[in-house]
Order: sequence, then C-alpha cells, then structure tokens
Amino acid sequence: MSTSDSNVHLAVALDGAGWHPAAWREPGARPADLFTARYWVDLVRTAERGLLDLVTFEDAFGLQSGDHLAAPDRSTHRVQGRLDAELVAAFVAPLTTRIGLVPTVTTTHTEPFHVASALATLDHDSRGRAGWRVQTSVRPDEAAHFGRRTIAGVSRDELDSPQARALVDELFGEAADAVEVVRRLWDSWEDDAEIRDAATNRFLDRDRIHHVDFEGPRFSVRGPSIVPRPPQGQPLVVSLGHGWEPFRLAARSADAVFVTPRDSGDAVTLVEQVRAAERDVGRDGEPLRILADLVVVLADTERAARERRERLDAVEALSSDAAVIATSADGLADLLLDWRAAGLAGYRLRPAVLPTDLDAIVDGLVPELQRRGAFRTAYSEDTLRARFGLPRPASRYAGSVA
Repeated sequence: MSTSDSNVHLAVALDGAGWHPAAWREPGARPADLFTARYWVDLVRTAERGLLDLVTFEDAFGLQSGDHLAAPDRSTHRVQGRLDAELVAAFVAPLTTRIGLVPTVTTTHTEPFHVASALATLDHDSRGRAGWRVQTSVRPDEAAHFGRRTIAGVSRDELDSPQARALVDELFGEAADAVEVVRRLWDSWEDDAEIRDAATNRFLDRDRIHHVDFEGPRFSVRGPSIVPRPPQGQPLVVSLGHGWEPFRLAARSADAVFVTPRDSGDAVTLVEQVRAAERDVGRDGEPLRILADLVVVLADTERAARERRERLDAVEALSSDAAVIATSADGLADLLLDWRAAGLAGYRLRPAVLPTDLDAIVDGLVPELQRRGAFRTAYSEDTLRARFGLPRPASRYAGSVA
C-alpha cells in the first residue's frame, strides 16, 4: 500500500454553531458571530491547519428544521438562518491556500448556467480547490419562494409511497441533468481558448469556445459558459446519499459520495449498494470515492465525551441521519481505521459544536492518525481533484468544430 493509499480522507461539514441543536448555547460557541465573515474564515483556517482534505458548507432555500423533509418548525430555540454557501466559499478562498472548498448548491430551483458560472469562478478564485455538493429540495415552502412549480412534499412515513417515489425520481433525474449541463458548460471553453495576442488583435480563439446544446425534458441550454474553463477542468462534484436513487445520482454524476452508516456492518452494506449503483448506471472510469458521515462529540476521554453529549441532549435532543459518536480522539481514530475496511476512502465529520469539536479534530484526532501513519503530515497536491487521485480531464469538446 502506498503512502497516499494508506491515508484517510478527512472532510469537515460546517453548519452554523455545529450539528447539535443546542450547540449555540455552549460556552465555546460564537453565536454572535455566525453571520460574520470572520467566523467562517476562522473555521476554515483551523481546518486547513489540520491539513483536512476539504470543508463543506451547508445551505438550503428554507430555514432550518428538526426534520429536513418538513416545513420550517418555527422554533426559536435553535439557530435559524444561514449565509449563502457559495458566497462564503468565495470569500474564504483567497484567505486560505490549500484546503478544498465545497459549497452546497441545490439543483431543484437553481439554473445550471448560474451554478456553472459561480463554481467555475470559485475554482479560479481558489486556484483549483473548488467543489460542489449537489442537493435536491423536497420541501413545499422552498418551492413557494420561486413560484415556478408546486412540490407536494413528503413525510418520513410516506417515503415508500408511490407519490414519494415519483417525486424522488423527478427530483433526482432533474439533478442528474443539472450536473450534466454544468459539466458541459465547464468544458465549453477549451484550456487554450484565451490567446491574449495583441499582435493579431485576438483575445480569444473562437474555434475553442463551444455551444453545449443540451436538450432534455427539464433544461434546454445552448451555452457556452461566460467563465473560462476552471483550473481543475472539472471541479469536484459530491453528493450525500441515503438510498438507491441518491446512489444512482452519485454514480451517474459525482466524483465522491457521502454515506451514513450506523456501524461497521452497515458501512459494508452501503459500500456494496454504491458499487451496485455504479454497475446499474454503467459508470466507467474512476469509481466513486466513498466517505462516511459521522457527527462527532469529542473530549479527552470517552466518558467525558458521553457526559458532554448527555448535557447537550438534556437541553435538546439531537436527531441525526448520521451516527453520533461521542468519544476521545484515540477512540475516534480506532473507529475510523476499523470502518475503513468496509471500503471507505474516508470520512466527513460533522462537529457537534463549533469551534469546540473542530478544534478537537485538528488538535487531537489528526495528530493521532498521523502517529498511526494514516494521515498526511503536509499538503502535497495542488488541486482538490488531485487530492482524491482524480486526473484533470480534457474538455469533451477539444478538437471539435465550435
């Protein structure tokens, strides 16, 4: 096994004051700073100090709810409101140097042309560190912000109904088309389309800029993009999957997928399902990089971590799609290396409280993994794609007639 193969990929999911609904009340939290640029710069710089692969920024078109499938619960005891994830990433980009920046951008109500332009700009801004977490929206209140369509929504006890399956098929099919359009737009400028030749009075070579001419049931996009090709060619595309259709979307459209195992056996099952989805859609080329999501509550000892979680839960119980792990840095390192045998490439950790649990990841978990030879001691790759062992692809339109 090479050094790079032995390293665990580590990402951190940043959201508000942390993933526990009581996080903003903790002594180390900074609730007064949540809507300031400095707060997000500090968090990302901390993650970069820990040599983490990337950070993701959560986002949605509706206010936070205890159940992400439901309408806002109008609660006043939890953090409500967010800054725009893509704009936060763009602000942070020039103030960091190596860490990947992956905002969440919803496909359901967002034009692919706008997404392609924004994320290509982020890739230029960060010099090849941009990614995109693809997300769909099933909430009626979010659709009502735009007035273009009506979404009936589903509750958790209706997820297996014909209506819910039809909605999932529609939204994830639309997401796959959206990613395809965005990827074509990223390719619409060849790498050497900008000539900047004053002698011939040509800034561009028009033959190296292409119409994408996408026609589908949901989008009709001519192109080309207005932003030159991103430094990575194709910024990293990731998605979160909880079932078959989300896994098929990832297999069709993404470079990496986040899964939510409850234990090591469940991790094996989910990895097998992801690989089955790849076979089902006929994916060729690089296989998906599979990372497991975990909510983490960290302390010096496992007992102290469990007591800390109990204190948080006593204020308000945490409901999570991902497993909640309350332990020490050593204990978390044991778990991460044990579960990796299932075929996981790494993990996206969701700190229960920010910045407390992010600091514990950087100052406790990372050194422990380094001592075990399972995590980098310095950044080496220049781009986010390269960090995941992905080549820089050529434009699909290179050599064709514009």
